[in-house]
Amino acid sequence: MDKKNNNLKLILGLKVKHLRTKKGYSFSELSNITGLSGSYLNEIEKGKKYPKVDKLKTLSAGLEVSYEELTSTELTGSMAPLAALLKSNFLNELPLDLFGIELNKVVEIISNSPLKVGAFISALVELSRSYQMQETNFYFLALRAYQEMNLNYFPDLEAEAQSFIREFNLPVGSPITSDLLGQILLKKFGLRIDMTALGHKKELKDVRSIVNIDKKTIYLNPQLNEMQKTYQLGKELGFQYLHLTNRQYSSTMIKVNSFEQVLNNFKAAYFSVCILINKETLLKDLTQWFKQKSLNPIFLLNLSKKYSASSSVLFQRFNVLPHYFGIEKIFFLQTKHHLRKNTFELEKELHLSKKHVPHSNLIREHYCRRWLALSSLKKLQQNSALPELYQLQRSRYIDTEDEYLVLTNARKAYPLPETNLSVSIGMLLDDNARKTIQFLDDPNIIRKDVNITCERCPVNDCQERVTPPLIIEKLNKRQKLEKSIKGLL
Repeated sequence: MDKKNNNLKLILGLKVKHLRTKKGYSFSELSNITGLSGSYLNEIEKGKKYPKVDKLKTLSAGLEVSYEELTSTELTGSMAPLAALLKSNFLNELPLDLFGIELNKVVEIISNSPLKVGAFISALVELSRSYQMQETNFYFLALRAYQEMNLNYFPDLEAEAQSFIREFNLPVGSPITSDLLGQILLKKFGLRIDMTALGHKKELKDVRSIVNIDKKTIYLNPQLNEMQKTYQLGKELGFQYLHLTNRQYSSTMIKVNSFEQVLNNFKAAYFSVCILINKETLLKDLTQWFKQKSLNPIFLLNLSKKYSASSSVLFQRFNVLPHYFGIEKIFFLQTKHHLRKNTFELEKELHLSKKHVPHSNLIREHYCRRWLALSSLKKLQQNSALPELYQLQRSRYIDTEDEYLVLTNARKAYPLPETNLSVSIGMLLDDNARKTIQFLDDPNIIRKDVNITCERCPVNDCQERVTPPLIIEKLNKRQKLEKSIKGLL
């Protein structure tokens, strides 16, 4: 049933339950009055049934309200916040089914305590407005939660990618070229590649690719390097091979119309990563690396060259760590350095098994400059001749004592001007990680104490600090105030 009719059933169910309980009727009592079975009435209240006109008239008479009042989509009083939520696209677009949740169950919970839950909903809406969170933000947050819930490993997509690799006989331990993927797109799906059109339009200079299905053409930005081209073409193959039709046709998701578009974009990207870096060969590479007693400083660079894959693709493929190595407590960060403003933007993050200490901060505080994600960007800025650099660090968080092995790649953010990019993956050094990664105690690995933001850091002699510890100072002031008040009392 479409979303509009689904809402009609839910609103009617809420009204019937509200009117029945207001009159103090049980299901059996209302059943005796209307002649409708108790189980049928229960289905109506749960938003699963919408009666025909004759039964609705019988029901309205039994509840002593007009037919128009009962069938109206208006909810008043304590139910008003829920009505607004049901009429909005937001609740309908939430991917509740991915999390095993039925929409009518959510509505039932709300209807049991409409005043309390209504106030809670209003508070959430107001909070989202304060942080300028739009519908699209919730879609991406829901996708991230879905990835985290599944430890970012999806066997069905893995299987599809393996079938594709076998069908087209792709190399599994050497680079896959953009020419090869372009030939598959043309021969199998009739899509040709245009490398010129995007270069002639100034407003499209930052867009990596656009697909025109009517013209059977995929337009690639001519500034893309080979790694970026293979990723974009692999992603388009994901859309085609997986039959993902509800999608955006630009690599930049400008206006998202549904959660399905966000999910399909993720599936196509996941597929691309799977075919570019074969799982079986990567597992052998990582096993060999982890068994080494001393750190191989160019291992990640060599791995990137072996698969001709960017660090973004490479670290995404490290999604095999939880499933095959038992290393589940992982974070993934992608950070932009806007060189002209000299500001840092944490634009992507993913946390597996728990919310890890390094995470986005919506209060506009200054991220700790000891983060490898940031310090590597500063190093790249100071040496502009470097095209990219890989670094590795053991980071111990002062407030929690959690320690992570962090791998970071910093590079220029082609085709974006005046912008550098770092991609980082961090593994919490719990007992399992320490047992698996044999080179952890290599003295050549840099070790640093880090924190979340400068404002929350108590370290007094930090050379990297960019602003005073304002939050710590406020906390100390409040503690002194509480101590003085306690003394007087």
